[in-house]
Amino acid sequence: MNTRDEQLRAIDRLLTIMDELRVQCPWDRKQTFDSLRHLTIEETYELSDALLANENDEIKKELGDLLLHIVFYSKIGSEQKAFDFADVTHGICEKLIQRHPHVYGDTEIKNEEEVKQNWEKIKLKEGNKGVLTGVPNGLPSLVKAHRIQEKAAGIGFDWKKTEDVVLKIREELEEFLEETKNRNTLQMEAEFGDILFSLVNYARFMNINADDALARTNQKFIDRFQWMEEQLNDEGKKIADLDIESLESLWQSAKKK
Repeated sequence: MNTRDEQLRAIDRLLTIMDELRVQCPWDRKQTFDSLRHLTIEETYELSDALLANENDEIKKELGDLLLHIVFYSKIGSEQKAFDFADVTHGICEKLIQRHPHVYGDTEIKNEEEVKQNWEKIKLKEGNKGVLTGVPNGLPSLVKAHRIQEKAAGIGFDWKKTEDVVLKIREELEEFLEETKNRNTLQMEAEFGDILFSLVNYARFMNINADDALARTNQKFIDRFQWMEEQLNDEGKKIADLDIESLESLWQSAKKK
């Protein structure tokens, strides 16, 4: 692995390249905060895919892409005389030090849960208007539900026993089934949302990230479905032409693969 000096030289090299591109490349020179935003979101999802696949080469590549974006935003910030890369880096360093008084101060903690609870209390002291203030509105719904629950739990607003969460899921399911009798779409949607929120909570209690779990299940379905298509293509058949019994039989074969 690279030494600390080599890593620092790599950062300096990237900053230098960014300076050169901003002057010499028409595309790079044209970019703004707004124009880069959607690209940054795309890169974040690509990193997420690489992490789920546990592919180190892809993780390294996607981390590089995200680091470029951080450097790019910092360069634009420096041109506007608002902030630069050093400001960004020192800012996160100061935040880490302030939020880890058990490492950089005299606060004593017993376990990971106390670290989380102390973290949320410190954020409130820093001026956050509320516990849930820091949850971005644009987060995907499953991720947002997990973060909301984590933050609420961080100040002690949480179920005490896993069994209580299971009971809540059953309660919400019964309420949903009751609404299906009335065929009121809005009420069914509301109750179904409650089921999903409770399931995310249960996953959190079991140390499972619901978004990761669903992402892996989505990929598993894609892999199996594409295998089915490949088998049928080899036989000169189309998947749309099969009846449900034949599809189910082929699906079971895909699962075995």
